[in-house]
Amino acid sequence: MDAPQQGSLSWRLSSHPITLLCFLGFRLSSLLTYLFGLYFSTNYVLIFIITIILLAIDFYYLKNIAGRRLVGLRWWNEVNATSGDGNWVFESADPDSRQINATDKRFFWLALYSQPVSWVVLGIVAIFRLHFIWLSLVVIAIVLAVTNTLAFSRCDKFSQATNIATGAFSASGLASNLGGAVLGRFFR
Repeated sequence: MDAPQQGSLSWRLSSHPITLLCFLGFRLSSLLTYLFGLYFSTNYVLIFIITIILLAIDFYYLKNIAGRRLVGLRWWNEVNATSGDGNWVFESADPDSRQINATDKRFFWLALYSQPVSWVVLGIVAIFRLHFIWLSLVVIAIVLAVTNTLAFSRCDKFSQATNIATGAFSASGLASNLGGAVLGRFFR
């Protein structure tokens, strides 16, 4: 039997298996708690509280720990105290100092994008089953999941743009080569 290749969906290939398993565990536990409550429990308040706590833990863990360790990305929102305006701040690991594991990256992005889709599907199911009281929980879950998804997507795009700009102005980049050629012709 062949050994799994880097980038395949096997948690054993992860550079940070504990972080990955906690990340996936928090993501799945909120969904499973909701499903358990929807189909097997009559205690809405208890299921609501447990699911909200799991969603909050997932939001915090993803934003501050899993994102940084698994894909080298982190984001936060700073609010200006005088004007009240919010400013998104994106942070990415230096690609020269840290290599991102392909397995971690694949697990991260699949789990990140599948979570909001799962909650939307559960919201549709709640509507068709006429369980409107469960929609408040689904809406909270969708807001948290979509916020993290959009923020990490923007953070990833920002880090890619930064890497391209850094490469252009580095010693081996295009700007350096053009500048060297112009200066060389100037001093001839």
